[in-house]
Parts: sequence; C-alpha cells; structure tokens
Amino acid sequence: MGGRTHLDWPFFEPRHRSLGSDLDAWARDHLSGAHEKDTDEACRKLVRQFGEAGWLKYAIGGTAYGAPADSIDTRAVCLIRETLASYSGLADFAFAMQGLGSGAITLFGSEVQKQEYLTRVAEGSAIAAFALSEPDAGSDAAALCCQARRDGDSYVVNGEKTWISNGGIADFYVLFARTGEAPGARGITAFVIEPATPGFEIAGRIEVIAPHPLAHLRFTDCRIPASRRLGEPGHGFKVAMATLDIFRTSVAAAALGLARRALEQALSRATSRKMFGQTLADFQLTQAKLTGMATGIDAAALLTYRAAWLRDLGRRVTVEAAMAKMTATETAQQVIDAAVQIFGGLGVASGQPVEGLYREIRPLRIYEGATEVQQLIIARGIIKAFQESEQSTA
Repeated sequence: MGGRTHLDWPFFEPRHRSLGSDLDAWARDHLSGAHEKDTDEACRKLVRQFGEAGWLKYAIGGTAYGAPADSIDTRAVCLIRETLASYSGLADFAFAMQGLGSGAITLFGSEVQKQEYLTRVAEGSAIAAFALSEPDAGSDAAALCCQARRDGDSYVVNGEKTWISNGGIADFYVLFARTGEAPGARGITAFVIEPATPGFEIAGRIEVIAPHPLAHLRFTDCRIPASRRLGEPGHGFKVAMATLDIFRTSVAAAALGLARRALEQALSRATSRKMFGQTLADFQLTQAKLTGMATGIDAAALLTYRAAWLRDLGRRVTVEAAMAKMTATETAQQVIDAAVQIFGGLGVASGQPVEGLYREIRPLRIYEGATEVQQLIIARGIIKAFQESEQSTA
C-alpha cells in the first residue's frame, strides 16, 4: 500500500517500473504549480509539455511514428494516467485524450493516415478528439443518428455530437456517423475530420464541475473525402469499441491516482490534527476509515493492472476492463468522500486538494461508460461465458 510499491507487482516489467519512477519525478517538478485560469490554454500547454518530454509517445502505437512499440502498451498508459492524476486531473485529461482521440488511427488507420496524424500526436503538435456521443446516444452508442451519406469520392455529414472532450481546441476529431450498411451497430463508420472543414461548427461549449475543454459539435452538409474513412464502411462500432477496450482500463488507473492522492491527504490530516488531547488518527473510527480506503485502493489496483496486463498479452478484456473501471471509479469516489470527511469543514473549502479531488472523481463514474453500463457488460460477459461452457461440456 502507498507510495509506488505496486510497481513491484508481477504485472510489470523493468521498463514499466522505470517509466513510473521517471514520470513521478518529472511530474513533481512540472505539475506542482497552478494551471492557467484559461483551461483551453492550460490543455494546449500540457500537451506541448508532454510531447517535448516524450510522454505522448506512449499514447500511440507504431515505432515508425515515434512510439516505443508497434502496439499501445496498456500498462504504460495506465501507469502514466495514474501518476498524472495524482498530481493534476487536468494533466491526466490532456494525456488521455491524446490517446483516446488517436487510438482508432493507431488500430485501424491507413499508412497515410498514421503518417499524417500519429507523429504529430506524439510530438504534442496536434490535439486529438474522439467524437462519439450525441444528445440521444451516449452509453448506447449504437443508437447514434449523425448521418454520413456517400456522394462520389466523399461523404456528406449532417448531425450533432455532444460531450466531446477537447471540443473547440482539437486539431482533428475521430468522428462516428451512421452510413446505413445495416441497422444498429453494423451501420456506423469512422472518419477523421478537421475543424476547418466547411460545415463543421462548434455549436457551444459545455462547463462542468471539473473544468476541461468540452463542446457540442454540429455538422451541416460537411463533406469528408472517402480517404478520411477509418477502416471499412459499417465497421465504425467495432473501431469505437476496440479503442475503448484500451482506454477504459486507463480510466480506472486515473481513478487510482485520484484515490491515492486522497489517501495521502487524509493520512497527513489525521496524523497532525489535534482533537480531545490526541490526534485524529488515534481514534479507532478514523483508523477503520483509513483501513477501508487503503484496502479498497489495492483491490481496485489489482483489477486495473490485471486488465492492462491481459490486454498487453493480446487477450480480449471487455469484461476485465469493465470490472476495473467500475470498481476503481466507485472505490475512488468512496475514498475521496472519506478524505473530505476526515478534513471536516476544511474539506469542502474551495481550493483545498480534497475539494478538487471530489470534483475530479465524479465524471469518471460516467464517461467512457457509466457504472451501470459496466454492470451490464460484466453480466452479459459472464452469462455468455457460462452458457458457452455448458454447451462445450454437454
């Protein structure tokens, strides 16, 4: 428990241990100060810093484009997100969106598309975004309505997207639209689109409790060359889910980073706060609370890095990633709430670290699949596995 002792777990290789230690030292020097009041500019600055320091090369796959390996190292991504989140929620966001926004290009892009975008993502010279959610299609991604109609060598896009992270500052968006090859999930296609494209509009910005760039997008007769299509027509849902399978586990890691910071804050407060002739930490009620916090973090970390390790072995980890995401985000919410309680009134004072953590953790239980969606994924997965096992032994 605590510190970086989890790096000794057998899930990790020496290169992961070095990465974790090096990034922690870098973050201590570069992320301790306050961010600019302008969130957009703060994100742009963070992306540039990450690119210059070499951290963004882990957000992509392909040695030809600057990555350390041809495939994305999920454990490395998770370690980076956990570390960054423990210092700054906005820093974690800025790194994560470079990976999520370009992950589909790593997995399904043509050589031309990879050459055009991945190197720039790794350098921090291009900001990426992932445009999937719509006003009436969030967790149920197969219900999206944004249309892309084939017209010669182009697709004409009409519709809207919302809750799009990096909306308004991204240099390119991976866009998912309905192309109609089949009903439901089988009729969606992925594209890469740039904001200068005629018909592309930032229809509005969205303010949330943990500030980061977020926008509502609108497309009106927006023409995209067919060469900007990612993968095959009608395979967009597969593209989206494969990308989320990588980065959903990393959401769990970000939650771990927030939770570890909260536990550190709680321990510092409990061991220094004088009350009734002793410290707060001397009370058994406080000790029980701290015990639950530490145990929950380690349990969530084991699920998180199991999922990352299995994915790096080439296993499909839809269920394992859902378990990790659900457990880590829900546990982190409980840990941070307990930390606020230990701080008492000071815990809800604006500008206090635990108050900021309280705002940072809440969105993680919703984005990239709310907790309730993870429950459905897990249940369907274990039921299917049981039925297949029964059939094989019948």
